[in-house]
Amino acid sequence: MIRIVIAEDQRMLLGALGSLLELEEDLEVVGMARDGKEALDLVMKHKPDVCIMDIEMPVKTGLEAAEELKNYPCKVIILTTFARSGYFERARKAEISGYLLKDSPSEDLANSIRIIMEGRRVYAPELVDLAYGNESKNPLTEREEQVLKLISDGKTTKEIAGTLRLTSGTIRNYVSVILDKLEVNNRIEAISKYKEKGWSK
Repeated sequence: MIRIVIAEDQRMLLGALGSLLELEEDLEVVGMARDGKEALDLVMKHKPDVCIMDIEMPVKTGLEAAEELKNYPCKVIILTTFARSGYFERARKAEISGYLLKDSPSEDLANSIRIIMEGRRVYAPELVDLAYGNESKNPLTEREEQVLKLISDGKTTKEIAGTLRLTSGTIRNYVSVILDKLEVNNRIEAISKYKEKGWSK
């Protein structure tokens, strides 16, 4: 019997996932959590074979919990709505066993659990395309990243210039290059895209 803990902050989806997996003869749900911290507590308590986690949860995200379980015998599957290369890259660094999307057929999840228990990894095809395509590479130089970080901290062009000991004109040039490289129209979009891609440190 494969013992499973599920972590999902949407109560209805959490219940549905638990019910679906319980229908499988070789799967047993031993715990259900509403956030990443609760998931870690249940893993320590029940010592399951697999922990299935959403990413965006309160208290502690699924990725943060996965990173803490990196050297723990429990295998981690990320089950999320978000096909984002930055999330996928971070999950791979945490050595998760699977990364699946919520719009996959329900039987795919049960089959993926069995494959993972054989020692293999399962990644949604869309994520592999994202991760290994050019768009997953950070196009900004170190200096451009510094400028964007200061922008995200709410600094004005003049304040950034003072911090980096450059002229305001040079900073404006950097901003123009950043917007061009990220293919966005303004500073807010630049910050949003940079974070969404998982490039922010």
